[in-house]
Amino acid sequence: MSNPVSEEARVVPLRPAPARPAAPETEPAPREPLWRDLVGEVLRTERQAQDRTLKDVADAARISLPYLSEVERGRKEASSEVLAAAAHALGLGLGDLLSRVHGELTRRTAGRRSPAAAPHRSYRGLCLAA
Repeated sequence: MSNPVSEEARVVPLRPAPARPAAPETEPAPREPLWRDLVGEVLRTERQAQDRTLKDVADAARISLPYLSEVERGRKEASSEVLAAAAHALGLGLGDLLSRVHGELTRRTAGRRSPAAAPHRSYRGLCLAA
């Protein structure tokens, strides 16, 4: 009475296989652009509008060329000092750069705001202090 032993391994799952999520019925809402992507695009657009090279702007801003390239591609979160230096090298103030980025963000996200994102109404109640 010998039982032949199988040489195949037997796998015993420790957990049930995870259920696959159902396919969404509608397309997900497009994600909001990242600040670093917008900053990079504005810097690159301005540099190209001035017909200047990365090297020229990096030298004027005293930023390494590879770092400025990464900032323009949205791969690095630049400090305010680096952003100011890059903006000044392009003949812009930091406020000008941020204003252009804000305009681009507003343009891209117009019409996507949810009711919860509506501006807060001011409180018109009475406050008494002793």
